[in-house]
Amino acid sequence: MSNSKVGLFFGSFNPIHIGHLIIANYMANYTTLDEVWFVVSPQNPFKDKKSLGNMYDRLEMVNLAIEGSENLRASDIEFSLPQPSYTIDTLTHLAEKYPNKDFLLIMGEDNLQGLMKWKNADIILRDYKIIVYPRPGYNAGEMKEHPSVLMTDTPVMELSSTFLRNAIKEGKSVKFYTPDAVIDFIDKKRLYSS
Repeated sequence: MSNSKVGLFFGSFNPIHIGHLIIANYMANYTTLDEVWFVVSPQNPFKDKKSLGNMYDRLEMVNLAIEGSENLRASDIEFSLPQPSYTIDTLTHLAEKYPNKDFLLIMGEDNLQGLMKWKNADIILRDYKIIVYPRPGYNAGEMKEHPSVLMTDTPVMELSSTFLRNAIKEGKSVKFYTPDAVIDFIDKKRLYSS
């Protein structure tokens, strides 16, 4: 039996929104992937730590958002790894922990554009496939031609977690931008409100 293919969708998910869910659902159903794991980052080396919501709250919001989905799951694998977490270290750790799975990276065209700045980018490109979703205003140029890169026609989403956080801070409705269960959780915990 061949290994199952798992797409790793890394992010802060601060909070998760329908854009993330549409991308993950597309990847799980319209590509060769068997599953998509939302890898919740405790701290992205490129993001300001102060602006990040509690990692357990962010993980819980992902779990609430994907409840009932057969091929989507949340992963807290990076919570136990040294921080800041680098993708190559997480990939190495997962490969050891799950030898019966083949891991692929899911990323936006904006991240692909800057991939060569990542720690051990050459090893990532050598050992892993990268499935890319389009991002408006970005062009990954020559990186698109790399044999490890697979471009997709994922529906383009211009929604951002920053937009949601700002809307919540201003007391505006975020209905339909994120699942109701996530909105209830945000309300209950008074997340993102000033």
